[in-house]
Amino acid sequence: MANSVQNKRLGKTVLGFPLKGFGLFTSLLLSVATGFFTFFVGTFVGIVSLLVWNQIGGHSVNYADSYLYVGFPAGMVALVIAFTVFGTLWVRAKLID
Repeated sequence: MANSVQNKRLGKTVLGFPLKGFGLFTSLLLSVATGFFTFFVGTFVGIVSLLVWNQIGGHSVNYADSYLYVGFPAGMVALVIAFTVFGTLWVRAKLID
């Protein structure tokens, strides 16, 4: 019951995101936040993985490689996908109005 009332108030939604009131700035902000979050999570996982790899295997791989080969590509892929998704949501919101 509450969900149907909330859906009527928000209007149409796509994957749970309300289309009504979804502005360009919100789309850009969510896209950049998604890219930053993915970059930091990817870098953290890369550093921890290199830590384990260096300790167990006796290797000496530079930790800066986690930024270059894990965090940055993951962040860029997430940024492109987020711009596509949130940009599409913004365009659909403009077409509905």
